[in-house]
Amino acid sequence: MDSNSFAYLRNRRVKFRVSDIYFPDPQEVVKDLYENKVLDGKVVDLSDSGKQEDAFVVVQVEGVKKFLIVPIDKVEEM
Repeated sequence: MDSNSFAYLRNRRVKFRVSDIYFPDPQEVVKDLYENKVLDGKVVDLSDSGKQEDAFVVVQVEGVKKFLIVPIDKVEEM
């Protein structure tokens, strides 16, 4: 198909999957979009029973396939 066939897309809003991004790296895009977003989830485990200052919590977040490990001093109870 002639590249001019898609010229009508210029200045139009489009949608696409993050996994389809060619440049920059999709991980960089996700970081830019979400690094300051506050997530919430359920604590499913604690390192060191949560007694030490440098302990971690293991959190299950809906929509995320793997558990997240977060320093205990960075979480807030809801």
